[in-house]
Amino acid sequence: MTQKLLIREMTPQDMRAWDRYVDCHQDGTFFHLTGWYKVIQSVFKHRPHYLLAENDDQIVGVLPLFEQKSHFFGHALISTPFCVYGGVLSDSETIRKEIEKSALELGTALNVDYVELRDKSERETEQPWVKHCHHSTFSSEINDTPDQILTNIKRKQRAVIRHSLKSDLYWDNQDNTSLCYDVYAQSVHNLGTPVFDKKLFDSLKETFGDQCETFVVRNNEGIPVSSVLSFYYKETVLPYYGGGTSDARELKSNDYMYYQLMCAAIDKGISKFDFGRSKKESGSYKYKKHWGMQEESLHYRVALIKADKLPNLSPNNPKYKMLINIWKKMPLGLSRQLGPQLSKYLG
Repeated sequence: MTQKLLIREMTPQDMRAWDRYVDCHQDGTFFHLTGWYKVIQSVFKHRPHYLLAENDDQIVGVLPLFEQKSHFFGHALISTPFCVYGGVLSDSETIRKEIEKSALELGTALNVDYVELRDKSERETEQPWVKHCHHSTFSSEINDTPDQILTNIKRKQRAVIRHSLKSDLYWDNQDNTSLCYDVYAQSVHNLGTPVFDKKLFDSLKETFGDQCETFVVRNNEGIPVSSVLSFYYKETVLPYYGGGTSDARELKSNDYMYYQLMCAAIDKGISKFDFGRSKKESGSYKYKKHWGMQEESLHYRVALIKADKLPNLSPNNPKYKMLINIWKKMPLGLSRQLGPQLSKYLG
């Protein structure tokens, strides 16, 4: 490095250069893009702190961060909430460590409980960073034809999909965020989870355009039974906010939906299917496991600042189990009113 490394917060004028850096970096993900700066700030009102490293006026590293502050859920600096992946992208390990050092200094200045980095790949772990993740992600290559896609799915799951193909289901991807959200809201309510604000779906579509798409499955009466909002980036489709109504299980419409999403991706030139993260041994983890995709453990890290122990926001935490049971019994309309006030801290 011919000049001293400069680490500062991103400005609006830096956004295009930031995104170009993410696009060109081998580890750059959809969740490192500056569109999330706009979405999370506008929908959830969390304060962004996007750290940018420069050398000779050229970007050599980036770290998207958001400050979340709640009396009930704590005060944290996270890269990045509501996202599977995050952490530092940089030209070297030396630069990465300098950016992480700046993140710790920022967390100390903000007096947060902890700083969390959602690294996809394993990093060297040095104090004060400690590993803090119990999630895996699943992915597979998308084959050239629907038959080849089906053949590469595990036998039992393949039989379920074949069954779904006989259920008179049909789909469209006409970008109806309202309809997609309605189905998703029913799904998470049945799980006892507070739903996000509908503004999230609208903002994602408005911000990312063709990189964001809704996919809705209907039964033979034209009633929506499953839906998913997906992201497209670097020849990968990432089904992200998906779920089904109470009829979805019997119809196998979620299985139908993910299979048809893969098939539709062929025409878009998409070659990889990223099934996102799931907590190990959870219901969604076991469901994805049945598909036979490649499993990779995620490598999140946390550094405690003001807190004296690691956070536990898992639904399995006894602290939240009573709330989950109450939420399941709550009328759907009321849950959609109250949910956004809680879910904004559960990303």
